[in-house]
Amino acid sequence: MISSVIIVAAGSGIRLGVGEPKAFVKLHGRPILHYSLATLAKLPQVAEVVVAIPTGMEKRTRDEVARAGLEVPVKITPGGHERQDSVRAALALTSSEAQVIVIHDAARPFADASLFRRCLEAAFARGAAIAAIPVADTLKRVADGAIVATVKRAGLYQAQTPQAFQRRLLVAAHERAVRERIVATDDADLVEQIGGTVEIVEASALNMKITTRSDLTIAESLATATKSK
Repeated sequence: MISSVIIVAAGSGIRLGVGEPKAFVKLHGRPILHYSLATLAKLPQVAEVVVAIPTGMEKRTRDEVARAGLEVPVKITPGGHERQDSVRAALALTSSEAQVIVIHDAARPFADASLFRRCLEAAFARGAAIAAIPVADTLKRVADGAIVATVKRAGLYQAQTPQAFQRRLLVAAHERAVRERIVATDDADLVEQIGGTVEIVEASALNMKITTRSDLTIAESLATATKSK
């Protein structure tokens, strides 16, 4: 299996309330981006990595690639205005020989090698797969600040990354999105819209996304606990 991995690291970090792009904020002494790069260095299935970053962060990205020990080709591209634009720019740089493309948000630093591997293998065998966890909380539909319905949570999952797709499916999905001006919050949605079947690879709540200051505090505790083991 030949695979390319896209790391989306172009977020501004506005909601995090820091003065630098989110992927370069320190987490237990290392930029958040470092954790995903170091995990990819453990995966022999990965033939190349493409990182979408904010303009002006190329040197810092190269420094982290070196520290992570990645020995495969790493390409860097400026991110776009929206996440979908960043993925599309990175996708254009992936090798046409890649059979599977994996997309991962740098803001999820705790995705481990096993999770990447399981997503890769599922996509290679069946077309597309994403990391996800069952919804655990009771869900309420709200209008004008009041509950109007309780949503049954059976069969509902919370999508995460990594998300893996056979290259032909992902390319076709993004081409249609450009053509028809479709905007989606993740790539699985785009693939679903062209009729692709996306499988679930059960993940963990530990595969958290760092968005706010409180997320960063929790992530710091997790990183500290992991390092101390």
